[in-house]
Amino acid sequence: MKKHIVILVILLGFSAVTALADKKSGGTDTNLPPEQVEVNYTKAIEGRTDGVLKALALTDAAAAAKVHDAVIAQYRALKAWHEANDAQLKAAKGDTNAVAAIRASLKTLHDGFLAKLGEVLTPAQVETVKDKLTYGKVQFTFGGYVAQYPTLTEAQKQRVLELLKEAREEAMDGGSADEKTAVFQHYKGKINNYLSKQGLHPAKAKPKADAAANAPAK
Repeated sequence: MKKHIVILVILLGFSAVTALADKKSGGTDTNLPPEQVEVNYTKAIEGRTDGVLKALALTDAAAAAKVHDAVIAQYRALKAWHEANDAQLKAAKGDTNAVAAIRASLKTLHDGFLAKLGEVLTPAQVETVKDKLTYGKVQFTFGGYVAQYPTLTEAQKQRVLELLKEAREEAMDGGSADEKTAVFQHYKGKINNYLSKQGLHPAKAKPKADAAANAPAK
């Protein structure tokens, strides 16, 4: 039981920290003049992009510049998209066709961004970018599942990882840390349903041994 509580606390803490970091670095204060909001936002996305470049550790300056420009442009494009479409998405909630139509242009942005990265990065490096843009939630959450379900087969682990990577693809386009976290929460529900259908349940902590019962005979 304690093991489960520790894992839950870690996951919740991780989500809270990433959300707070995102809000501090990219949130807008309506009390500030527009030009200051823009300065703050530019500083925020430059900082996030610098984190991406550090993770990639590219030695080719031209390639690094292209990645920098692609990531910055994507942040701005996503911000503009969400400002223009979030209200419509909320109004269309429950209408699958309407939501799909609205999100079609978001997929275009997503695919175009990945295509630009693919021009200068290897598939493994593109994975690194995806992980940085989603706070490393794939591996972090996957590690939690492996700890909770120690009897997972390789095939089951692979399926869990596939679902988490699907979550990452969607979360990359989120407009905030909260939105990205919500996407992963949704997919964690899918994973839990999958594991339940597989007849798997979280490992139960073994009860502590009774010291008196296990004491050597006198």
